[in-house]
Amino acid sequence: MSRGQASGARPAGKGDPYGLRPSSSLIAPIASVVGLLLVAWISISLLTGNLPFHLGRPAASGAIVGPARTPTPSNVVEVPSQSPGDRLDGTLVYAKAGNLWVQDASGARQITSTGGDSMPSLTPDGRILYINTTSRAVTFHYGDHGAVKYTATYPTMYEINLDGSGRKKLTDGLFSNGLGTWFYWLREPVMSPDGKTIALLSDAPKPYNSNVVLQYYNVKSGKLTRSGVPEVPPLGQQDPTWSPDGSTLLYVHNGRDGPRGAPQIMRMDWKTKKYKALTGPGYNGPRYSPDGRYLVATKTSTLGTDVVILDAKSGNELLKVTDDGQSWGGVWSPFGDEIAYLHIEGGVTDLYVVKLSGTPGAWSLSRPDGLTQSAGLDGASPPVWYVPPSQLPQPTPTATPATPAGGSPAPSGS
Repeated sequence: MSRGQASGARPAGKGDPYGLRPSSSLIAPIASVVGLLLVAWISISLLTGNLPFHLGRPAASGAIVGPARTPTPSNVVEVPSQSPGDRLDGTLVYAKAGNLWVQDASGARQITSTGGDSMPSLTPDGRILYINTTSRAVTFHYGDHGAVKYTATYPTMYEINLDGSGRKKLTDGLFSNGLGTWFYWLREPVMSPDGKTIALLSDAPKPYNSNVVLQYYNVKSGKLTRSGVPEVPPLGQQDPTWSPDGSTLLYVHNGRDGPRGAPQIMRMDWKTKKYKALTGPGYNGPRYSPDGRYLVATKTSTLGTDVVILDAKSGNELLKVTDDGQSWGGVWSPFGDEIAYLHIEGGVTDLYVVKLSGTPGAWSLSRPDGLTQSAGLDGASPPVWYVPPSQLPQPTPTATPATPAGGSPAPSGS
């Protein structure tokens, strides 16, 4: 799949969003293809040098351990009969073969069928925010060749209910100017807890001379604003996520360490827009715990990727959830006592869950249980987990000091 397929060649011209400038007249289609590949490369953390989508775990000799497996058909997600699905609290949302699925205690159900849906997240009112990619013919002027026809595969941002109803379009990446019609990327949208802002990744408004970087979409006005946070061209940023109270926005700064990528979680104060590093290099995909005290994240190493828990304030690593080099994309249960994550084995990606018990910050882990079996889930679309607020534990009310007859609150003991 390419960003644009030309029906004719066009000459070289100004602007190359990824710093690659062929001297031939095919610069635009080539740059488009490179752009698409690079965006996918970033989103699944290839820049870390640890791609989890291999056929088994590499042994020390470099050989691949474990036979390849055959995933279930694209319209099937099999839930093992002995899985914890019968006690699954809430609803998990994930993607398979370009369609969105939901899974709860009753099983797994497909809710979209476009073949181009990915990157689900949840809105504060329990809807799914996601990206759909589709294609249409466009005409764009480039260089001295004049108008050239392309097939543009462009993104659209939608909301939809958990049952697949009520789909609503928010915006798309198509735009027109004096050169014709072209498009920019929209990736990994996440809505703020107050429902006013969507943090996402985009190369708008001029994709022909920009990288894919952190931006903000104003839900009311429909306008995109670039964050202006530093980048290492052409790597940009990835993995935005909000704290439960909306005061903090995390994102991943994609850096380099020689030939290897060095992703690093950054923390931004949403009010002041000041940012600083939360972790050293080697971490991405952060997700907050329901109480905002901890993060589940993906840690990269020479062996692959693993799911870990970090302290949300210091960034210190507290617990390694997996130790197989083939797991990533963790998400907390809204109850805070389980973590679901993606795991690959034999070339097939499935969804697993572990139970947390004991003292927060010093948990004990249950044995990992498979929530799907040979599913072949989309590895670049980590799951999200929803429980209606009415089913969540309510905070314990704070006692109000009694007021004596004299009118002043009674002193409390220390």
